[in-house]
Amino acid sequence: MRFKSAEVILTAKETGDRLSKKEPVSFSTGLDAAGTHIELDPGLKFQEMIGFGGAFTEAAAYSLSLVSPEKRAEVIKRYFDPVEGLGYRLGRTHINSCDFSLGNYTYVEEGDASLESFTVERERKLVLPLIHDAVKAAGSELSIVASPWSPPPWMKSNGEMNNGGKLLPEFEGAWAEYYSKYIDAMEKEGVAIWGITIQNEPEAKQVWDSCLYTGEEEREFIKNHLGPSLERNGHGDVKVIIWDHNRDVIFERASAVLSDPEAAKYVWGTGNHWYVSEEFENLSKVHDAFPDKHLIFTEGCIEGGVQVGAWHTGERYARNIIGDLNNHLEAWIDWNLVLNEEGGPNHVGNYCDAPVIVDTVKDEVHYNSSFYYIGHFSKFIEPGARRIWSGVSSDRVSATAFENPDGRVAVIVMNAGDDKEDVSMAVSGSDEAVRLELPGHSIGTFVLS
Repeated sequence: MRFKSAEVILTAKETGDRLSKKEPVSFSTGLDAAGTHIELDPGLKFQEMIGFGGAFTEAAAYSLSLVSPEKRAEVIKRYFDPVEGLGYRLGRTHINSCDFSLGNYTYVEEGDASLESFTVERERKLVLPLIHDAVKAAGSELSIVASPWSPPPWMKSNGEMNNGGKLLPEFEGAWAEYYSKYIDAMEKEGVAIWGITIQNEPEAKQVWDSCLYTGEEEREFIKNHLGPSLERNGHGDVKVIIWDHNRDVIFERASAVLSDPEAAKYVWGTGNHWYVSEEFENLSKVHDAFPDKHLIFTEGCIEGGVQVGAWHTGERYARNIIGDLNNHLEAWIDWNLVLNEEGGPNHVGNYCDAPVIVDTVKDEVHYNSSFYYIGHFSKFIEPGARRIWSGVSSDRVSATAFENPDGRVAVIVMNAGDDKEDVSMAVSGSDEAVRLELPGHSIGTFVLS
């Protein structure tokens, strides 16, 4: 494969460049070796990309409801418009409340094990309108993953939604049916649920909505209750995602479920978060052991409240996205699409940052570095793109490369160092290359054609 030129899109600290188109560069012979060389082999292909997205939390929807309609529409467009926005095609939302809700809530009345009182009325006010408007901006349906943070309190060992606890054995059947009730109810509201996770962060006892499962408990729940229930209710095509937690023990947790064929037959793939660990190679361990299963990033955010203007936040996003993509990840979903000026609302004060912060007092919108860094991937790696092999000669830059369905190759390269870096790029076996200069603390997308 030969390329003639590369489009150049750049975001760089201390400049005005934010997903900015620069002058294209041409492939030519006789270039001197640069400081860092990137070699590409389009003949060596890996996973196919599903897409990128973010989470439709009640906090995000509420924050957007408090700014002017024009600014709300602008944010939605800048995320979901396929041309003018980041081109998001995925989303995540919560079954019952999560910490980024205005308070604890469920969809059934106290003690209703029959689930006859089930209703998603709560979501009609904030979450559903945001999803519908995002779909309009995207111009196509979104693939939505839904995750529970906690069953209703009366189904749990500790009698509350917060502070961990476990699902009581006598309610395993009812809780399995709850997922199908949710899928049916959302479908009636015009939102198809593409996938579900078993439990958000099943190893974390949090002061907010949480519920604990061991790997073996997750396996038995899927095998004996959730999998059969989904099939019985006509939802066998909904993708079941296990783990939905950090990379540190992702291999052990995936193995606990996927090593059992009777459980594995119901499972589409494994979800990971970025907290605690950046052991990206653990994803490859899961892929190598279970190559017929999929890998999806289901949550990551900057903890500790709002950091408007910070640059390291964008670099953390890109470092994690590159690390995961280079280890067989197929889909990537950010946490809250939007938060307010405090980094909330959050009903237990677990304030965080988001790529977009809205000041609900001043009616202002702030686009953080993370928004632009994400865009270097989501705008240029199209659904159906295949990762190709890429080799980088130094650790001063990091990179990943994908061949899009139209044959163009998107190479995303980050320089997180203080100094500019000269980079050359060539296809294996070719005597032609392009020469690029990446400023310190920058990220570039190079679209080869």
